[in-house]
Order: sequence, then structure tokens, then C-alpha cells
Amino acid sequence: MGITRLAIMIAATATLALSACSDTESGFGAIDEARMLAADDDPDNWLSQGRTYGEQRFSPLADINADNVGDLSLAYAVEFDTNRGQEATPIVVDGTMYLSTAWSKVMAINAATGEVLWRYDPQVDGSKGAHACCDVVNRGVAVWDGKVFVGTVDGRLVALDAATGDEIWDVVTVNQQQPYTITGAPRVVRGKVIIGNSGAELGVRGYVSAYDADSGDLVWRFYTVPGNPADGPDGAASDAVFEQFAGDTWSGEYWEMGGGGTVWDSIVYDAEFDQLLIGVGNGSPWNYRARSDGEGDNLFLTSILALDPDTGAYKWHYQQNPGETWDYTATQQMTLADLTIDGQPRKVILQAPKNGFFYVIDRADGKLISAEPYTQQNWAERIDLETGRPVEIPAARYADAPYLVTPSGLGAHAWHPMSYSPQTGLVYIPSMQVPSAYADDVNYKRNIGRWNTGVTFLAPPEGLVPGDTPEARRAFITAMTKGRLVAWDPVAQREVWGIDRDWPWNGGTLATGGNLVFQGTPDGVFHAYDARDGKELWSFGQERGIMAGPITYRVDGVQYVAVLAGYGGSMGMASQTDWMRRPPPNGMLLVFRIGGTAKLEPLPPQEPAPYVTSTESFTAQQIAEGQAQYLGYCTICHNGPVNPNLMRSAVAADPAAWQAVVMEGILAQNGMVSFAPWIDATQAEAIRAYVISEAANRREQEQ
Repeated sequence: MGITRLAIMIAATATLALSACSDTESGFGAIDEARMLAADDDPDNWLSQGRTYGEQRFSPLADINADNVGDLSLAYAVEFDTNRGQEATPIVVDGTMYLSTAWSKVMAINAATGEVLWRYDPQVDGSKGAHACCDVVNRGVAVWDGKVFVGTVDGRLVALDAATGDEIWDVVTVNQQQPYTITGAPRVVRGKVIIGNSGAELGVRGYVSAYDADSGDLVWRFYTVPGNPADGPDGAASDAVFEQFAGDTWSGEYWEMGGGGTVWDSIVYDAEFDQLLIGVGNGSPWNYRARSDGEGDNLFLTSILALDPDTGAYKWHYQQNPGETWDYTATQQMTLADLTIDGQPRKVILQAPKNGFFYVIDRADGKLISAEPYTQQNWAERIDLETGRPVEIPAARYADAPYLVTPSGLGAHAWHPMSYSPQTGLVYIPSMQVPSAYADDVNYKRNIGRWNTGVTFLAPPEGLVPGDTPEARRAFITAMTKGRLVAWDPVAQREVWGIDRDWPWNGGTLATGGNLVFQGTPDGVFHAYDARDGKELWSFGQERGIMAGPITYRVDGVQYVAVLAGYGGSMGMASQTDWMRRPPPNGMLLVFRIGGTAKLEPLPPQEPAPYVTSTESFTAQQIAEGQAQYLGYCTICHNGPVNPNLMRSAVAADPAAWQAVVMEGILAQNGMVSFAPWIDATQAEAIRAYVISEAANRREQEQ
């Protein structure tokens, strides 16, 4: 089926397509370097995460446009086998779609009909779900030379046959005894598969690796933070730069928690400057004083790194938050663009990271061109354009007193893809505003394998609102917490239009040549807006939250728009929603076309389980201890609809069953490992006491 489509391409771009086709006998996954470099001239396909190496997430296709998008309807849907979060961007090559789902599973689908061609399950150890800070999600695959590559939540990189789904090779990229995971999509550059990892909150040392696409052999590795000086050099591409200057930017015994700096999302190849651009994450722990004795810039945390793609050698860096202390990361999507700034053509990187500033950076040398807030922020007065460093508000470092900081560690923009339209000149950012009160945790102790922040998260500090009651402060924070789709002019550094949301989480965006912006929302609606002014032109509602980045492609002359639906991730585990009080349904691939005739069956009504009840009595001391332990260990995974709501869990009513789950780990394969390394049986019982007490409080409030 791929041969006919490739024959058409050969007629238009003979040498490039012929080269791509010759890489694989089957014709499936026929991508090589020449084809990727020419992806801008191949609008029918979506060949990599951002469609092209430039990662703009813009398609010039205009068969679906602002005039006819009202006729868009469902072409087909494919249901997945899990209700965990779905965050992947599909890849489409010559009529075949390749996508990953939660638990690092992979599917190949006929992109025109929805026929499933093959499925692959990497058989991930379910207990590794406990090491996934933000759900067992996967953001996508890479396709190259007849192979499909996926990173797994247990830290492997797997190569599959694009035609059959058969495993070609499988390599372990991390120390699996440590709390590493992989949730990001690999990229392939010059026959090398580039992959990072996750786990900074849990205590790991970040790095990025390149593997040979044919053999799976390690080609090079670059560590993003230094190791224990007593261990000497790593024998890695990063050794030289840490010896020269980066190692001197750290203090204290930072290596005991690994230091963080994981490369968990954005990786971009800049062909014009022959450099690999790497987005580096936050420190471990978050708190600068707990991590590095409050000294040094801590390179290369929260930095954009430029590396040689063949050797991994350091070229340059730009650090956004020296001495990072809030969980601000530079892992958010980097987009390459050519802009005219002050009358001069500039080749730039565009990034809207967690810290709330929109950065325009020169790709040649990493020098800052401009940076302005794209949302509300209160940690910095500005970014100094001479030094590239932020002019911080001192109190924001919460050293002497709590500080209500916005954005919080959830970020003003997280993993949700943004898009850039060279047609409108605008960047479409799924932004968030989620403040949080940070205080220095003077009693911080390391808990490798669980969350380590060095921060005490408090109720909002006093002095926020008139009257200053706890209820008034909570209402103030609730009113501040929201999301916004922002259409941003990167040259003028200003918002052109925006759409407010009543919730913070915003789905990824897609911009098209039809003057459209597509975006999903967590309440299960897929929207199309006019890219020029934000007017809503079309929507499709269903019962699965949509957070992933949409794509568009064309098969046999028909343009399609596709997106994965499935609410999860950190917000799905850690926050309640009015529209989803029950466990979410299984995720789906939704594919649309003009004149589609498919229908979705409505889900049967389902009420949430009742709150747990018990006639037992507990002391106030027990309940207070349980609340502290619950907030420290449980709420990050059990306060949303994805995982079981402990206040509604029948297990909480049975002391023996509770101990079997919490302390003995009988549900480890579901991701609920034993917590015996971190708490004792008395503390586990205190958590149960708090859960039962809080269930009674909530039941009374809802009556």
C-alpha cells in the first residue's frame, strides 16, 4: 500500500524519495536523512514529532480551512486498552500511522481507514509505574529506515520492524535499580536515535544518549549535571565541559540525590547549524539550598544545550534559571524559525518554558535576543538582555519566609505542544496559571525513589486578601488558577489574542495552512479556532479529556486531522475535576475528515464509588500524622480521577487489606509498590485514619 504513494512522491522529488524507499524493502517507515531534511516539501505526511526537524507543528495543508471546517466530522476512532494518560503525537508515513499509548505500547494503523495493522507491548514491569512522576504516559515514537523506535517507562529503547511490529533490538538505557523512567519521544538524526529520561524528583542524574539505529549500540552520552567528584570522569562526551567550567557551578553533596537535570521532552535537530538542541530539566531536589548549599549556577539545569550530533560534544548553552529552585524546566518544546527582528533576518529558537517568559534565542550561538512574560509571573522583574540572566525578586526564593509564587512547579507551560504558524507569524501556547505557596523545608531529608523537593507546600500566606480568613485565601487561589490559549507574536513579544479556561490544563496545539488552530481540552472537547483572531469555528465533544498534540495529514487526496484522547498525566492523578469524578474511560485515537460518517457510542452513566465508611475511632494525633504522610506520599497520585480515590476505596475500611497494599505491595504490578522503604506500619495506619476521617468530612460537605 505504501508503494503507490511513494511512486507519486518519486515523480515529484525523485532522488529524495528513491533514497527513502531504498532503505527498507517493505516500504513501511521509509524515512532517511534526505527525506527528513526535505519534510517541509512533503505536506501529506507527518514524519516526526513536530512534522519536520524544525518542530513547528505547522502543516501547510489547507483542504480543511476556516471556510469549511464546520463540515469536519469523525472519520474513525480506535479505542486503546487502558484509561491511563495519552500524550503521544502520532507519526504518519505514506498512509501508515505509528503511535504509542500509555505503558509504552505501540500501534501501527492504516491512516485512512483506522485498521490496526499491528500492536506491540514491551511488557513493562508494572511496579515501575511508581517511578513515573506524572503517569505512565508516552509522548510518541520515531520512525527511520523501516524501524519504529520507542522509549519505555522502565528505561529501555526498543526498535521495531515498521511493517510487522516485530522487535529488532531492545537496549536498557538507564540503571533500572534507580527511579529512572522514559516518557519522552526519541528523535533520529543521521542514523542515531537520541533519547533522554525522567525522574529528577525521585533522585536521579540526568543525561541524553545517542544509539545506533541499526544495532542499538551506544554511540555517545552527555550528562547534564556533574557526578560525584570522587568517582572521576564518566568517559562521556560531557567530561570536558565539566572539567573546564560547569563542575565549578555546584556545591555541597549534590550527587547524593543525583542532581536532576533530566532530558525528558524537547530534543531538536538544527540542520542549518548542524547541532542538536537539548532542553534540560529541574534540579533534584527542587530547593537550591537543599541541593547545592544555595551556591553556584548549577549547570546545566534549566538550560538549552547545543551539542554536536555525531559526537555529543558541547557547543554552547543558555541557562534560563541559574540556581533553579522552583521546578522550572527548559524541557518545553523548542521551535526553530526564521524571523525578521529589527529589520534583520534572524535564525532563532522559540521557547515558552515553565517560568512564564517567552524566549527568542539566536541559534548560532545561544545568545538571548528577547524575553517577555507570556503569562502572569511574580518571581522576576525582567530578563536582563545583556547578561541573559533574570533579575529576580529576592523574596521569591522563599529563604526567609513563605512565598506565593506563580507560576508554580506545574509551570506556565508544561509538555503540551505549542505550534508556530509562519503564515500568521504567531505561536499558539497552551499556558497555565497555577500559583503555589513555597516555604523552605528546614527538616528536609532525602527519600530516593519518592518525591524530593526540599519545599514545604503551605496554605496561602496571610495578607493576600481583605479579611484574610483561610476560606478567603483558598478562594483567592482558586480564582487565580486557570488556563489560557495564548496566540503570541514572537517578534513584538506580545499577546495577539487569547482564550481563557476555567481549568489550568490545556491541550497541545496544531496550526495549519487553512488558517486554523486545533486544540483539545481536558473536558473532552476538540476545538478549531481561526488562527488569525481566535474565533471558534468548530468543536467536537466526547467523554475523554484531550491533552495530546494534534496532527494533520493527507492520504489519497483526503486531508485528516488526528488526536489522541485520554485524560491523565500529573493533573489526572493529582487534581479533582467537576466533569470527571469517576475513573476515566479507555483512551482513543480520534480521526476527522470533511464528511466523515463515524459515530461514537455514548458511555453508560456511572456514579463514583461511595465514600468509605467506618465505625472506628482515631486520635487527633493519628489523623494529623496521617494527613502529613498522605500529603507527602499519596496525594500526587491519588487526588485525581486516574488512580483510585483513597477516600472512596473499600480497602481503607479493612486494616489488614490496607497494610497488604501499602506495606506489602500486593498491587505492585499495578504501580502501587510497597512503601516500606519510606514509612512504617504505624504511619501507614495513620494515613488510613486520615483517609477515613477525610472521607467523612467530604461526605458531609456534599450532603
